[in-house]
Amino acid sequence: MELYNSKDWIRPVLYFHKSDTFRKLFWFLILAAVFTAMVAYLELEYFKLSEKSHVRNIPLMHSLLGFAISMLLVFRTNTAYDRWWEGRKLWGSLVNTSRNFTIKINQFLDPQDADNRTFFRQLLCAFPDSLKNHLQSEKVRLELDEEIHPEIPQFDTFMHGPMRIADAMYKKIKSLYLQGKIDGYQLMVFDRELVAYMDICGACERIKNTPIPYTYSSFIKKFIFIYCFTLPFGFVFSLGYYAVPVVVFVFYVLASLELIAEEIEEPFGKDANDLPMAKLSATIQKSVREIL
Repeated sequence: MELYNSKDWIRPVLYFHKSDTFRKLFWFLILAAVFTAMVAYLELEYFKLSEKSHVRNIPLMHSLLGFAISMLLVFRTNTAYDRWWEGRKLWGSLVNTSRNFTIKINQFLDPQDADNRTFFRQLLCAFPDSLKNHLQSEKVRLELDEEIHPEIPQFDTFMHGPMRIADAMYKKIKSLYLQGKIDGYQLMVFDRELVAYMDICGACERIKNTPIPYTYSSFIKKFIFIYCFTLPFGFVFSLGYYAVPVVVFVFYVLASLELIAEEIEEPFGKDANDLPMAKLSATIQKSVREIL
């Protein structure tokens, strides 16, 4: 995730970073400019349809549709950001759960029990990295798909790393209880923390493998394309060649909103604006090592 100064106006306006939508849309913007210029040239030099009163009413259609597309894009971006923010809250919960579990391990286990302390320190440090790798796996994104996906090796035998780590900690907690090193109350305390680990993992998987419905996403893209493709036919009548920068700007704004929503709706990837899971994992590992 890219960090920045929210009060700085100069750098965001003048600098195009690698994830900026302008870079991604550059050639589409050029295409929109060329197309609008061609429409303007044909209208102003040959057809001159603006002289007909019924044709001059075409921009009214864009005014009516503009409200509809703005509402759709607002809902789209809000939904995508909610997914991103929920992912951040889940990883914040993972940090807190790891710290709480580490503190309880430190207090409930005998300070001289170096083997068990080392065991939990290693697994608690390994869990966030395992969860990060699990969420960034292509298999997780496709596990609800009905297709077999032969392009992914050993798709059906994929090992669930976070679950295996939680299972190992459960076995160790059970062993400590049977050996009398922890009592029933402490067992229940540890159980709540381990349940929280898998609840966080499951919630992250829900975000990862349940994208925005395809029909909804496809409709917005088609709507943006048709809306921007027809803009030159309306703006040229009133703006002439000035319609070129206007159409390009409108297309840039609408398409950028969709691209931003696409990027942040899946917060566990490796894009510039995705969650800093590696940094959060390092924070958890540092906390665990400080206590154990």
